[in-house]
Amino acid sequence: MIPSLAPTLAASISELSLLTTLAAGLAAAWALGLLTKRLGLSPIVGYLLGGVVIGPYTPGFVGDEKIAHQLAEIGVILMMFGVGLHFKLKDLLAVRRIAIPGAIVQSLAATIVGTLVFLAFGWHWQSGMVIGMAMAVASTVVLLRVLMDRQMLATPHGHAAVGWLLVEDVFTVLALVFVPMLAVGEVVEESARAGPGVVMTILIALAKLGVLVAIVLLAGSRVVPWLLARVARLRSRELFTLTVLVLSIAIAVGSAAFFGVSVALGAFLAGMVVAQSPTSHQAAADALPLRDAFAVLFFVAVGMLFDPHFVLREPLMLVAGLAIVMVIKPIAALAIVSLLGYPGRTALTVALGLAQIGEFSFILGQVALNHAIIPPDAQHILVGTAMVSITLNPILFGSIDRIEAAARRVPWFWRLLDGRAEKRRRAVNDVSAGRIAEATKPLAIIVGYGPVGRLVDGLLRDAGFHTVVVEMNLRSVETLAASGRSAIFGDATRPDILDEAGIRRARYLVMTLPHSESRSDLVHIAREMNPDVEIIMRARYLAEADALANLTNTMTVYEEGETGLALARRVMELREIEPAKIDAFLDSVRTLWRLQAEKKPAGATHAVPVEPPNDAPTNHNDARP
Repeated sequence: MIPSLAPTLAASISELSLLTTLAAGLAAAWALGLLTKRLGLSPIVGYLLGGVVIGPYTPGFVGDEKIAHQLAEIGVILMMFGVGLHFKLKDLLAVRRIAIPGAIVQSLAATIVGTLVFLAFGWHWQSGMVIGMAMAVASTVVLLRVLMDRQMLATPHGHAAVGWLLVEDVFTVLALVFVPMLAVGEVVEESARAGPGVVMTILIALAKLGVLVAIVLLAGSRVVPWLLARVARLRSRELFTLTVLVLSIAIAVGSAAFFGVSVALGAFLAGMVVAQSPTSHQAAADALPLRDAFAVLFFVAVGMLFDPHFVLREPLMLVAGLAIVMVIKPIAALAIVSLLGYPGRTALTVALGLAQIGEFSFILGQVALNHAIIPPDAQHILVGTAMVSITLNPILFGSIDRIEAAARRVPWFWRLLDGRAEKRRRAVNDVSAGRIAEATKPLAIIVGYGPVGRLVDGLLRDAGFHTVVVEMNLRSVETLAASGRSAIFGDATRPDILDEAGIRRARYLVMTLPHSESRSDLVHIAREMNPDVEIIMRARYLAEADALANLTNTMTVYEEGETGLALARRVMELREIEPAKIDAFLDSVRTLWRLQAEKKPAGATHAVPVEPPNDAPTNHNDARP
């Protein structure tokens, strides 16, 4: 009886190919994503391997490729919609001096080398150009993860790398316009029939693109925000999420159907339109879970295209792809960052952080494959290169300190990498050192010049202090020095930098950075150079008191605690409690935190056993409930 059920079961599974592919793909991605994460790798590697497991090139269950690709298209739409939604021109302009020329040079280098290398393998020049463009684009997910793991996302080096990647994303959008034109040119070259030439065909495609942009950005900027606002007034979370989903998919598919552009480009434009709505933050929050789920399916679908036997069949092609991504791109980045006069640390951060490829490379490759511009082997190269580079990238980036130390031990190489930046540093630091030496006011050193640092700096100067800013953003230091201020570029944990900043005669050292792996080193170095300096530190969480307890004779301001105190003060003010009582109560809480930081056993909680002030209002005629 069991054999008779087998055909029926097989037929049922065949009829449910969408569900079986979806279940198998997500399950494989989940299992291998957990495994790669436990191994300290990016989950993207696990998602790609999940696709390989259920793909046609490995034994066992085989998912439906057509369905997987359609699900992947939704993933492409939602990912590009998210890029358009979060695209901010001001973020790009903030790092334009390094990001724009750097991304241009690096992308050109990868494209040119890719074209030449794959011409040598016998490919058409269009195929080599497209695969070179695809290899020029790094993965946003991977870059942000390695920067966050190293607590470098908010540093000037991290800003440069993220801005660089933002420019590459813009190039990807332009490439999505350009790639179909390569297909048009190839078709016209191969056909001898009379008809419009290549130039006319390209002009028609550009005209269609112009009409699309005008409709979506100009007309859509009026209609879409109005529509989202009207739906938001209905106070239905489901309808609002559905509206965002309809807008992203409808505009993307409509762009492809009526204007001949890729769905990825249409989704990007849709995201830019929605970003103009006051409800854009809610739209982003609602689209995020959908984007993440379908992004996983996108990587699974890409993994299904990869033939593991390709590595054995064409190892040189895979090596060539890895050389472009992990050698040519980093060398181009090191050269351009150094020539622009940025520090060697910034050059290494950008070079190592962008030495990988990911989601946008696959999107560009998929568009080219749909237009028959690249052969199937090109997709194998992109997937194989992505797997290896994404696997190695966190390991390489985690070794950035050792790589920098090794580079410093080779003087001629470090001069090439850091020489221009050193000249800029010496010029600005020497001027500031002279001002510090001539200062007659009490000296206060401020480490970090973000929003908090600027506020502290302004208040201390108004109070009669001569402030010295120590900052890792060279442009900010140059701007301060040009305005007559004292500013030192460099790492405050280095004794020579602290010495230049005047630590030996400073009255106060204020650390405004919310977190730092080496702040204890900074405290010890400062104490050795000036035992009498008063040190005030900024920390983010009260739970950090354990780690900071061994830093004696320092004052720590906890963001988490001060926010709670500010909220409590506001409530007590509304209750019309006397200001003196409020101040006494809050000061007692701060005193308790300080004592806990100095004496608290590990693992104890931050209880507040202090009696609150009597909240009876002083004005009994206006008692509040």
